[in-house]
Amino acid sequence: MHIHLQGKQYDLSKPLSIAIPMHTGEQVNCYFAPPFAVNPVVMGNFIGDVRTGSPVNYMNVSLNPHGNGTHTECLRHIADVPFTLTDIYVKRHFIAQVITAEPERIANGDMVVSAERVLSDLLPGMEAVIIRTTPNPTSKQTQQYSGTNPPYLHMEVTLGLARAGVEHLLVDLPSLDREEDGGKLAAHRAFWQYPEAPRVNATITELIYVPDTIPDGQYLLELAVAPLSMDAAPSWPVLYAEIS
Repeated sequence: MHIHLQGKQYDLSKPLSIAIPMHTGEQVNCYFAPPFAVNPVVMGNFIGDVRTGSPVNYMNVSLNPHGNGTHTECLRHIADVPFTLTDIYVKRHFIAQVITAEPERIANGDMVVSAERVLSDLLPGMEAVIIRTTPNPTSKQTQQYSGTNPPYLHMEVTLGLARAGVEHLLVDLPSLDREEDGGKLAAHRAFWQYPEAPRVNATITELIYVPDTIPDGQYLLELAVAPLSMDAAPSWPVLYAEIS
């Protein structure tokens, strides 16, 4: 099945997932979040697990969207606003660009993605931008980021993307900002243009994984977000390549 958008054609029969699923066992973690967990409902003699003889699996799920895997955030993450993801998230498909950027070591020892690394390659008219950082080992999908001060984006990156009209930013990092920054959240604030001119429909997706088999360039992005009325929710971003 093919779809035509803005003069380009995309192949919907070949989805390219860039999500890190939430699952039990070895899993990615950041900000010291409790691990994702799935446990059967127990009521009297009933145990909701087919492995114990139950006719069905009937499970409780415990998760922290920000720390357990790929998730999408809205402005409510940093601001006391009267809406959640389910109030603003209607559209699902966006013209998107994958950009690979190498973080640079700055004077204080941090690894930071600079504006030049991202904005110099930005195509006009992009609704979404996906940033893949290097190096890009598959171990990112189970990385234990807590307390390690992982790489982050310089706020000039997100400011430039906001000024270019990019509504949805996806990164393979645990956060746009430094792990401990005293609550500044400069990159988040710059992207959402908060509090000066809040971009209420813009979203940020963190903890994705873009395999090296996906080249840089333009794609159709499908961003499916779990319908949780919160500031953030698990999400499943999928790319579709352009047909040449």
